[in-house]
Amino acid sequence: HPFGTLKARMGATHFLTKTLPRVSTEMALQVLAYNLTRVLNIMGSRKLLAAIPA
Repeated sequence: HPFGTLKARMGATHFLTKTLPRVSTEMALQVLAYNLTRVLNIMGSRKLLAAIPA
């Protein structure tokens, strides 16, 4: 489960910001980091770097 993984692996037990737009941004950054970690683990660093246009 992504949310459990976010909480356990990244220490995201609570939000550090207070307003909804800021909390939304904080969550988006955490999910982006989670997704990049998954892609890196699935593809490997060489394939990931090759897939990113220069």
